[in-house]
Amino acid sequence: MKWKFIEERIFRVLMHCSLWIVFGFLVSIIYTIFQRGCKILTWKMITTLPGGGFYIGGEGGFLNAIVGSLYIVGASTILGLLISIPIVFYLNIYLSSKSKFGYVIRLAYDILFGIPSIVYGAFAFSIMIYFGLRASLLGGIIVITLLIIPIFVRSMDEVAKTIPHEILDTSYSLGATKWETVGVMMRQIAPGIATATLLSIGRAIGDAAGVMFTAGFSDRIPESLSQPTATLPLSVFFQLSSPFPEVQNRAYGAAVVLTIIVLILSLSGRFITKYFSKNKI
Repeated sequence: MKWKFIEERIFRVLMHCSLWIVFGFLVSIIYTIFQRGCKILTWKMITTLPGGGFYIGGEGGFLNAIVGSLYIVGASTILGLLISIPIVFYLNIYLSSKSKFGYVIRLAYDILFGIPSIVYGAFAFSIMIYFGLRASLLGGIIVITLLIIPIFVRSMDEVAKTIPHEILDTSYSLGATKWETVGVMMRQIAPGIATATLLSIGRAIGDAAGVMFTAGFSDRIPESLSQPTATLPLSVFFQLSSPFPEVQNRAYGAAVVLTIIVLILSLSGRFITKYFSKNKI
């Protein structure tokens, strides 16, 4: 008994140490970004486009990167949901829980979940070259959609598998078809959809490797899907690559904006998840 008590204390200390180490890294990152970025960040930088010589210390801002990120993330999130939700319903309603085909599909999405974004970017870039397409907003939307679909599917699927079978059996016993039972499941997995959306947006808006190959970069706001576009991660990357200290400091300003957007999305996602959790049957 004494050894078990000592063992429990040791692991409790290790867990507390792990928690505070991770929390310390988080605070350190946020402090560094805001401490350096808030000094240089101005309203003009957020609301103006890059001027001549912006990347060598000229005037202007990074509005193009903010708008480009919102374009890509918004469109890819909508497309990802439209593709992923039917897949989740098919796996959990139309296929048996012991289906070998369902097992293979889940395994495939697990593999896709772990593939680095640069591999998605290189694959999409090869396809674009084959069809004679150039880097554009459409290319960025496609590669980010491919990137976040596995996140959507696996996150929502894990929530769907926790639904008690009695709920679905009750729906069938009342004469509902499988298609009508989809509505019952939709209400049950609503918190999972919100959580999956949050995770997907967080990864999509912070991705640089994938869009570097497919979306390109531009100092202007795209007016069509065929035009290249900038994103906040790429803006941070290119500014930090500059040999000019003033331009490097601006990168931290862009990082502050990116961090604030992610924070807002995180808080919104938690609110939505809490709301659906209270109101589901």
